[in-house]
Amino acid sequence: MKKSIQLFHWLPRIICILAILFVSVFAADAFSPKLTIWQQFSAFVIHLIPSFLLIVFLIIAWKWEYIGGILFILIGLGFSPIVFLHNYKMNDSILMSLVVIMTITMPFVIVGVLFIVSHFLKKKKLPKKPINK
Repeated sequence: MKKSIQLFHWLPRIICILAILFVSVFAADAFSPKLTIWQQFSAFVIHLIPSFLLIVFLIIAWKWEYIGGILFILIGLGFSPIVFLHNYKMNDSILMSLVVIMTITMPFVIVGVLFIVSHFLKKKKLPKKPINK
């Protein structure tokens, strides 16, 4: 495999894993000394649901890059207005809300684009099989 194809094969996967880990860190706010251990554990698992879904989408993208790329682009663009509005209500700052979007949702758009690029690079470089009659 050429180095450029290999780079575009692994780059979206690595970025996606790092982005999922980053999103998972936000589940730590489920822990509170006022809650029992089981309440904290259930709240933690509930907060990890987005990470679990992103892992499922990564598995899909790992197998079918084109479909996974479209999924990640839709996720990134679809959640951007929701994340923006939520943060804008909290801090009344457009700039801060845009920074949050660039940090949380845009990596998934970039991952989606990279998966699609990887798909087309591999499709272009793979030798065509002869048709036997």
